[in-house]
Amino acid sequence: MGIRHVTRFGIQRKIVANMTSESWKTIPHVCYTYEPDITKFQAAFKEYSAKHKDDDYKVTFNGVLLKSIAEALKDAPEMNSHLHFEKKLVRGKLTTFDNIDISVPWPLPDGTMMTINMKDMGNKSLQEIGKLSADINRKLANTNLTEALYSVSIHDTIKALKKGHFVKAVLRIFGAKSQKKHRVVTLKGKEKKAYYSIPETDRITRDDLAQGTFLVTNVGNLVRGLRGDASVLMIIPPMVCAMAVCATQRRPIVVTDENGEEKIDIRTILPLTICFDHRALDFSEIAPFIRKLEEIFNNPEIILGE
Repeated sequence: MGIRHVTRFGIQRKIVANMTSESWKTIPHVCYTYEPDITKFQAAFKEYSAKHKDDDYKVTFNGVLLKSIAEALKDAPEMNSHLHFEKKLVRGKLTTFDNIDISVPWPLPDGTMMTINMKDMGNKSLQEIGKLSADINRKLANTNLTEALYSVSIHDTIKALKKGHFVKAVLRIFGAKSQKKHRVVTLKGKEKKAYYSIPETDRITRDDLAQGTFLVTNVGNLVRGLRGDASVLMIIPPMVCAMAVCATQRRPIVVTDENGEEKIDIRTILPLTICFDHRALDFSEIAPFIRKLEEIFNNPEIILGE
């Protein structure tokens, strides 16, 4: 069997591998795919976009969906939580937050991803979300991915030491800096000085990469027109929920016309996969979230009327 090439994990892949391994090992995932009819909602968005085409900041369909998700989370606050569970002692606590900080995997020009914390989405208007997205792209253009992620790794290592997790901290350091072929290569000398002379307001920092309260990944943005949905996605602890937005699809479905008669019509469907930590939540806590999204998709003025 011929080997094409061997790729050592960089820091981004190391962090993803570590987080997803912990997620799969510790979290009992429950996943549900919700398939709303967004025909009316999508048409309303197109009207909104035409009306606001000259605004300072572009409001994308993804931004509108994030706003809709944030509004739905207000009806299901337990989904916007962190879980702390001690398996050996069989005890835990669920901390529910007022602020809705949505972690979003952000595609980078080189094909990699960086998860950005879009903070306080529950209190942002569509224009503010558009401005935030533009600002993230501006800051990413000035950001060294390795440096940004390494600062997160160092911060997590210090936290582990403070909590008495000495072995875990030592192994982190050993894995990052030992053995040349596995070493994380960070900036040195003049390059490092030049990079850190960039104001923090102009580049992505550890604060932008901090753990959010809810995760949303837009799979549909990566491959346009992709059929199917995400069957499972990793919940990143201590968050208790993750959600995948898949590509819109045109499907024949049964609808009821103005005369109360059922007929088959071609409609636009948006598969949304919701995964939750069964240690913290039951489906009864998820149901209000889905009901609110259904209300928004059927009454787009709730979001697009601003």
